[in-house]
Amino acid sequence: MPFPVTPRKRFFLALLALASGLARAEVSVNDDAGALVRLSRPARRIVTLAPHLAETLFAAGAGDRLVGAVDFSDHPEGAARVARVGGYSRIDLETVVALKPDLIVAWQSGNAPADIDKLRGLGFPVYLSQPDRPEDIAGEIERLGRLAGTSPAADEAARDFRARLAGLKRRYGGRPVVRTFYEIWKQPLSTVGGRQIISSVIRLCGGENVFGRLGAIAPVVSVEAVVAADPEAIIASGMGEARPDWLDDWKRWPAMTAVARGNLFFVPPDLIQRHTPRLLDGAERLCRSLETARSRRPK
Repeated sequence: MPFPVTPRKRFFLALLALASGLARAEVSVNDDAGALVRLSRPARRIVTLAPHLAETLFAAGAGDRLVGAVDFSDHPEGAARVARVGGYSRIDLETVVALKPDLIVAWQSGNAPADIDKLRGLGFPVYLSQPDRPEDIAGEIERLGRLAGTSPAADEAARDFRARLAGLKRRYGGRPVVRTFYEIWKQPLSTVGGRQIISSVIRLCGGENVFGRLGAIAPVVSVEAVVAADPEAIIASGMGEARPDWLDDWKRWPAMTAVARGNLFFVPPDLIQRHTPRLLDGAERLCRSLETARSRRPK
């Protein structure tokens, strides 16, 4: 004798059917290269090919979908526990294939195009990421959330990011301009060009990148060019949480404005050089540094 289907049971069966349908529903987004990425259902096994991409995936509420990441994918803690697939510039393709991902998130300007082509040739869906402005990070969180089926969490994170970014713009956008040199590394002496996202952060803080007209993402410059540009502030990153000793090497040129006024500042690279929500933590530190430089101007 069949059991009767009560209204309550019918309601729960309908919910289960809806959830099952959503899990199988096709999702699609356009990536930063303009290509359409289409999945037959939200991704459940995702591999990221740059440290910032693993972090952004967690921000989108999809960290439990991450099954593989490159070296230095160390934030948040969960990202450090997944399988390694090489470094962003030397992907271990065999390991990626063995993980059987249903989505690969790649870095357009960091991963080798040949590796991306091989993965696509093997039939893997690839989303190419290239956020060049802070505003782009919020959109990326939303798109990754859509691909992973975690849109509610992703959309909330994107709203929070945009609200915080707007607050920084209101606070610092109209401040007097500070000519700024951003030093990635000492040897070779590397900086950021106008298209790099750190240049956008400098502008956000009311600064001007003295090498902003250079087209390369991370151009190498000479000491003589920096001295000739005479920045009012020098911001350095380095490799870790500690202020790099080589930042003080600029004291050899005491006539340079940044040196004469003591405007040699440090921002941890993980906060400013990764295209993730933590970029705004780095932006706040950079903005405060430029505000300190303004306070040291002659009265």
